[in-house]
Amino acid sequence: MQTSSERTSSTAKFEQIATVLQIAGWASLLVQAGLAAVSGVLLLLAVSGRSFNQAIGTTTGVPGVGVATTQSATPSIGIGIFWAVCGALVLLFGIYLAFRLMRFGKRLRNPSPAIHPQRAKVMHVLWLGVVTGLIGMLLMLLGTGATIGVLLSKSIAQPQGVAIYDPNRIIRSLDVFVAAANTTGVTAHFAGTVASLSVFNWLHRPSD
Repeated sequence: MQTSSERTSSTAKFEQIATVLQIAGWASLLVQAGLAAVSGVLLLLAVSGRSFNQAIGTTTGVPGVGVATTQSATPSIGIGIFWAVCGALVLLFGIYLAFRLMRFGKRLRNPSPAIHPQRAKVMHVLWLGVVTGLIGMLLMLLGTGATIGVLLSKSIAQPQGVAIYDPNRIIRSLDVFVAAANTTGVTAHFAGTVASLSVFNWLHRPSD
């Protein structure tokens, strides 16, 4: 049977863990959600602009004779968009894990021990957060690499000091949005990984 001092020590320990979980959960949630919103807006602009460009027609040729040509989107930029979308979906799962950490912290403040989450479950969620962040960073880095590769190939193909008549050689600002969306996603996943890994290591330290 626990003495009064032992109960007080146990309560203080649970309170400390709850505080750490809630702070880490809130910080991870806010940073990831904010960066996810920025990345989503950039990606939405890139996708909508890509669709809009494909629908626009220009008229060229002899005056009085209309020749409809379509402004084609940047070739292969869809690969960067694909990886960005995959990374964004993984980021949503990371945000959910951050929310679970906050819930764990709230449950630890409950005076009833039956409500407290099991240590193994908390560690499992933290480990999932680390793995999710690493997978998300990998996907976003693939998207960033693919997008930068496309932009680099277009910049090399551009003739220096000569007017560009081929629209496929023009680097569009919307293409840069795809690279920015992937880069922002990498930052969001990195923040989630750091938060989960820090708390995981803190809880995994030997007990005094």
